[in-house]
Amino acid sequence: MHEQQTGSVIVISSHVVRGTVGNRAAAFALETLGFPVWALPTIVLPWHPGHGPSTRLTFPEADFDRAIDDLIRAPWLAEVKAILTGYFGNAAQVRSVARLVTALKEKMPDLFYACDPVMGDLGGLYVHEATAIAIRDELIPLASLATPNRYELAWMAGASLDSNAAIIEAALSLGPPRMLVTSAVPMMAGGTGNLYLSDRHALLAEHRLIDNAPNGLGDLLSSVFLARMLSGMEEERALQLATASVFEILARSVKRGADELMLESEYSSLATPMAMVQMRRLMHPAQRRNR
Repeated sequence: MHEQQTGSVIVISSHVVRGTVGNRAAAFALETLGFPVWALPTIVLPWHPGHGPSTRLTFPEADFDRAIDDLIRAPWLAEVKAILTGYFGNAAQVRSVARLVTALKEKMPDLFYACDPVMGDLGGLYVHEATAIAIRDELIPLASLATPNRYELAWMAGASLDSNAAIIEAALSLGPPRMLVTSAVPMMAGGTGNLYLSDRHALLAEHRLIDNAPNGLGDLLSSVFLARMLSGMEEERALQLATASVFEILARSVKRGADELMLESEYSSLATPMAMVQMRRLMHPAQRRNR
């Protein structure tokens, strides 16, 4: 019998035929870092909509729900160590996946659930509001880790987040024990940051901002950070390495003129990134209260 060394991750997000977003990015990263993946698509697209119109292939809600039932009853559940969710096609899928997470946590209390609430950016929501509400209300409360961008966090918290202190307060208000917020407020000129908040840490990982970035950075970061956390790495080191991996792959892909992240040729950056990341420790609200 094959002995499972690391534990499998169920990844539930969009699938593109061409490109490295959604499940394509997350599954590649997790498998490269040694984690077997069970990949369930929520929708299928020929390519990311940012490249132009493409046909959206969807599943009947009842069929998707039955597939979730299959996963709940799967004979290999002992393999599963974590669930990672990203883009959802509709609110019914969110409710189905909430049922999956709840059922698996009852069977395996140590299950780690990472929720990437893929719903919008600076331009606003790009999913139906009902889907965004379902993610906020059904999945975020179940999450061991949530990885919103600043605009998604602002929408979920109903607050304007123009400072890292405001981001920290909003993250605390939503409740997951760990929150990794991308597009945080940079402290270095011409930079961008990932802000990580847990019960012990408020950390900011910064690198220079690269214009005209390909899509999929959030999908990649959430999966690489999850892999580092599952491997038992200390939080600050996990944040530093995950941020460095994503920045390095981004920089190299843009330098080559690619319109997608070049994971297949830059896979070494997932395991051993060389890029410099500026790490800062911010004032944690618990520290402020203890003063």
